[in-house]
Amino acid sequence: MLTDAHHRIIDYVRLSVTDRCNLRCTYCMPEQMRFVKSSALLTDAEIITLLETLAAAGISKVRITGGEPFLRPGLIPLLAKIKAIPGIQQIAITTNGVLTRPYIPDLKALDITHVNLSLDTLQPARFQQITRRDQFAAVTQTLDSLLAHQLQVKINVVVMDRVNTDELADFAALTREQPIAVRFIEEMPFNGQGHAFSGINWNFETILDTLREKYTLHKLPDAPHSTALNYHIPGHSGNIGVIPAYSRTFCGTCNRLRISATGSVKTCLYGHDVLNVKDLMRSGEALLPAIQQALHHRAANGFEAERLHTTAPESMSVIGG
Repeated sequence: MLTDAHHRIIDYVRLSVTDRCNLRCTYCMPEQMRFVKSSALLTDAEIITLLETLAAAGISKVRITGGEPFLRPGLIPLLAKIKAIPGIQQIAITTNGVLTRPYIPDLKALDITHVNLSLDTLQPARFQQITRRDQFAAVTQTLDSLLAHQLQVKINVVVMDRVNTDELADFAALTREQPIAVRFIEEMPFNGQGHAFSGINWNFETILDTLREKYTLHKLPDAPHSTALNYHIPGHSGNIGVIPAYSRTFCGTCNRLRISATGSVKTCLYGHDVLNVKDLMRSGEALLPAIQQALHHRAANGFEAERLHTTAPESMSVIGG
C-alpha cells in the first residue's frame, strides 16, 4: 500500500485527462487561457500504465477530471480500459455537463455511476456571468438525463460572496424530490489570476447557518476520508454536504493523490508539484519508488503545504479540480 509521511494510506487518485475546458468560470481560470499542446499530455497508454502501477499499490478509486474530461478525444474507450484494470473498484467523473449528455448511456454501460456535476447557479443569466459562456440549457439537460439513467449525482456548487449566496436554499430544494447530493464548496484561491487571495467571507459555518434559516439539518455520518460534512433535510430524497475546501478541516484523513493531464503530481492541493510521472515514464524510470518517496515528504495538512508553496496560485483547471 502507498502511505504518506503521516502513515495515511493513499488509495484514491484524481486524474486529469485534459487541461482544456469549454467554460471560463471566474473562480477557476482566466478568460484568456493558454492550453498545452496534445503532445504534452499523458497518452492513453501512459494513463493505463500509470493506473496499473497505482492499482497494484492499493489505489482502488479513480476520479477523472479536467479541464472538462469530455473534451478529450476517445474518453469512453479510455474509461473502458481503466475499468478493466485489476484493483480499480470505482471510477467517478467530474464534469461541467456541457458535452456529457450523449455519453451517459456509455457511462451506465461501463457501470460508471458516480458523476459530479459542476453547477454554481440555477439562473441562466447568472450562469453566463460566472462561466462566460451561454450553456446553461446544455448543463440542465445533462442533469435531467443523469437522473433519468439513475446515476449517482452530486452537484458541486462553489459558494461565492455576492455572486450566488442567495441561491443556497434553492439548491437545497433540489434534494426534495430527487436523490441528488448537493455539495456547497468553499471558494479556493486557484483561479489562475496570479494575485493574492485574501480569504473568504462564506466559510462552511456561514453556509450551514444560512441553510438552517430555512431548513432543519440532520447530521449524517461522514464516510471515512470524506471531504464533506453531510446532512439530511427531513422529508427530502437527497442530501446536502458542505466542503471546507479553504478551511481544510478534513486534511488529517486525506487519502488522495492528484495527477494533472501533463503528469504533474501533487500530494496536496495547496502544495507544489512534487514530480512528473509522464517524464519518468518517457525516460524509462520506475514510477512507484518515486511516488512513494514523494509521499514520504508530504505535508501534514493544507496549511503547511501552502506555507511551503510560495508561487502564485495556479488555475484549478491546470491542477485538475
